[in-house]
Amino acid sequence: MAQLWGGRFSKETDQLVYDFNASITYDKRFLKQDVRGSIAHVTMLASVDIISNDEKDLIIKTLNEIVEDVESGKLEITTTYEDVHSFVEANLIDRIGDTGKKLHTGRSRNDQVALDMRLYIRDEITELRDDLKELMKVVNNLMKENVDTVMPGFTHMQKAQPVTFAHHMGAYFEMFKRDRDRLSDIFDRMNYCPLGSGALAGTTYPLDRELTARLLSFKGPTMNSMDSVSDRDYLIELLSALSTVMMHLSRFSEEIITWNSNEYQFIELDDSYSTGSSIMPQKKNPDIAELVRGKTGRVYGALMTMLTVMKGIPLAYNKDIQEDKEMTFDAIDTVKGCIVLFTGMISTMKINKVRMKDSAAGGFTNATDAADYLVNHGVAFRDAHGIIGRLVLRCIELGVSLDKLPLEEYKSISPVFEEDIYKAISIEECVARRNTIGAPGPESMKDIIAKNDEYLAAN
Repeated sequence: MAQLWGGRFSKETDQLVYDFNASITYDKRFLKQDVRGSIAHVTMLASVDIISNDEKDLIIKTLNEIVEDVESGKLEITTTYEDVHSFVEANLIDRIGDTGKKLHTGRSRNDQVALDMRLYIRDEITELRDDLKELMKVVNNLMKENVDTVMPGFTHMQKAQPVTFAHHMGAYFEMFKRDRDRLSDIFDRMNYCPLGSGALAGTTYPLDRELTARLLSFKGPTMNSMDSVSDRDYLIELLSALSTVMMHLSRFSEEIITWNSNEYQFIELDDSYSTGSSIMPQKKNPDIAELVRGKTGRVYGALMTMLTVMKGIPLAYNKDIQEDKEMTFDAIDTVKGCIVLFTGMISTMKINKVRMKDSAAGGFTNATDAADYLVNHGVAFRDAHGIIGRLVLRCIELGVSLDKLPLEEYKSISPVFEEDIYKAISIEECVARRNTIGAPGPESMKDIIAKNDEYLAAN
């Protein structure tokens, strides 16, 4: 058992206790962040003459060699060590002796792990934002290709008004844009350096915390040493943001699954993102979309676990906080995997434009435009609403759609109707006239797509 705190104890830790306490199996992914933090720390120690420049250079050289040896497979991170911090320091001491023992001067494992987590989360947020950007590029391309692809829009899972596939995709573009912005907000808010806070009360060494923060590209040092080692707000914020990402992906998945069904046939998923049945040879299942939908609960669980862990912890650091890692790692890995797979799935799916348009033509999605026709001819909207309701009922009785209903039927309910009603309620016309900002009309959509291009280029 490689431990760095044994002086106080006269007995070896029980193996079960040691295993229960250890975090090496999952915090070993902190290796690069831990070494990066240690390099900044010893650079700062040398700058304030706590160690010599020769000692600093030797420590930095050896730390980099340890990372290289791990990456090449020459050195293995094993459960002999309690955590990644113990692994790095023990191997450093093994290689350079007493000089290696100076690495931990003015530093506690509490502020060290707080630093490693922040460095790691910063890196992961950057990758998550990049993954979301790639997804948004695919969504925006679908918008460009489908400005004129008419489909039904729904409320309450009922056909409501005609929109376009570009417009529908645009809603998800906005969701993912907010997701990226949330991640940026979290990055900015957490981007302060806790190193130098010690266990909870700082240190008597003349540390230059401003320098350490600059070396690690933080905005500055954290302002309270107790909060520095016990704060995990940024993880709760991150898990909340990731839960929102998954909620958006799950909603999108639900629609993909519905559209891919035999009843809808709006889209067809590529074979490479589908699976078959072990017993039914005709099946082509949307497993990726279903798994994304299912894994959403996994990420929600991480958020609830983190909130529960933190709710009863007094200041400052308590071992409970070690439970922050596994759930956060799993949530990040899950979300990144889902985004990448989802991006591939929608980039390869086929859009059945004819089926979408035919579906929009049914279900009286042009009823609102028929009411607007009456309003534009001087009928009060409430009266127009009632007239169109009676017309829809008549269509149902005759088994026809509004655009196939004879003009005499229109006139029997309201003499205001003339032949131009058919142009007014054509599906294409219903969409084309809607060009206010954010609406599905072609002019509006082209403006929005141009703004999306600007966003993707600037971010």
